[in-house]
Formats: sequence, C-alpha cells, structure tokens
Amino acid sequence: MTRAAAPRHIRDNKEDKMIQRVMITAGGSGIGWAIAQAFADSGAKVHVCDVDERALHNVTKTHPQVSGKKVDLSDEKAINAWFDDALGDLGGLDVLINNAGTKGPTGYVEELKLNDWRDCLSVCLDAQFLCARRAAPLMKSQSSGSIINISSTAGLYGYGLRTPYAAAKWAVIGLTKSLAVELGPYGVRANAICPGSVDGARMQQVIKAEAESRGVAIDVLQKEYVQSQSIKRFVNPEEIADMCVFLASPAAKMVTGQAIAVDGHTETFHIGS
Repeated sequence: MTRAAAPRHIRDNKEDKMIQRVMITAGGSGIGWAIAQAFADSGAKVHVCDVDERALHNVTKTHPQVSGKKVDLSDEKAINAWFDDALGDLGGLDVLINNAGTKGPTGYVEELKLNDWRDCLSVCLDAQFLCARRAAPLMKSQSSGSIINISSTAGLYGYGLRTPYAAAKWAVIGLTKSLAVELGPYGVRANAICPGSVDGARMQQVIKAEAESRGVAIDVLQKEYVQSQSIKRFVNPEEIADMCVFLASPAAKMVTGQAIAVDGHTETFHIGS
C-alpha cells in the first residue's frame, strides 16, 4: 500500500527526524503486523511480540529492521522479560502500541464461565496495564513518548453476546484517559484507538462464533456488521496503522486522552439477538 508523503511542516519538524523506537504487542499478524510495517516503513526501529512464533519469523524475515520475541501476554514475567530484551535491542522507548487482544467467549452472560471471562480480560486489559507500567517511567524520565492502546467500538457501546470483550475494551479507555492525566505533566501522551470491524481472519472468527451462537447464516451477520455504519465496509488494518503513526508523530503532540474511532462512523452498534 502506497502512503502519501507527510505534509511539509511535519517532515521539517526536528523531532520528527529522530528515529522512533517502537514496541508493539501482537505484532505478528493482522492489525499488529500492519502497524509494525507502517512504523518500519517510516524509518522507525520496531520490536514486536506475538504468541505465534511462525508469524514472528515471517515478520522479521520480510522486515529486517523489525525484531521480535514470542511472548504470552497473560504472563507478567514473560512481559517483563520481553521489555528487558526489547529495550536492550532498541536502546530506549518512544512509542508503545498495546495491540494484543482476544475475542473472548461468545454467548449470553448466563452461559459464560468465569475462567473464560478472566482469560479475556487478562489479554485485553491486564496486558495493557502491565506494558504501560513498564513504559511509563521510561517515558517520564525522557519527557516524551506516546502510548497507544487499541480498544474497539465495543468500548464505546454495549456488545450483546460479547460481554467480556466489551467490558475489557471499555476499561482500556478508562486506563488510557487515566494514563493521560498522570503522564501529561511529563510530556507523555496516551490515546486509544477504537477500530470498527476490521477485515481479516480474526473478524471472520468473531462472525462465525456469533453465527453459531445465534443460529443464523454467516453472510447475514456480515451484512449486519456494516449496515449500521455510514461508510459501509470493513476497516482495512492499514487504516488503523495510519492512525497509530499519526498519533505517535509531532503532528499529534497536543492529542492525548482521546478515544478515536476508526470505523466508518458507527451510527447504531451491532447488536446480536
């Protein structure tokens, strides 16, 4: 995908000429891979983690300036070890992208198991907290940095049949706004991106699970997911990546504490029944 050149006032900004050091969770595929590519193409040094070792190999093979490590983001010790490795590789940290997530269980609330609820929040919320906790003191000490948390339009609306996922994504926005309050005095920004329905394998898994739970055809659900949007198509992963690059740039140096939807404008959120 060819990207338009940045406006001249952005290209000429001295801060923008610095090589950014970027860490991305779940950067081996999907949205995370698109984000890693976008930052690498901009000249940044990028370190990603992913639970899928094969996906990591493909990433580092195609983009030599991207390094990676297999990490289980539900494991606090594994996250700390990843930070130690990544910081040694990058020499510091300018941008943290908390992208990792899981779709969680699908079903009515009375059908859900507590362990499945906890597993969903562990990856979608706890991992973001743990990564932000490591990144914050580094960024405060250098008086600069950008933390970008991936939430969802499910963090802006209720989401029938996906209550654990929605609860986690709402909490991500609360975490983001609180980080913005704490870090703002140090020149560090925190924002959340709320993707809509993003084209890819994960969205197809979501639709398949809901179709089975509701007993409806997959093509019916696919139409439901876009008919309530002003722009009636799925989001491309690259469109989320573009927003990440912008929020991490000097062009967004006064943008913090925001939950920004990249969803084609959701008029009425998808409601399973």
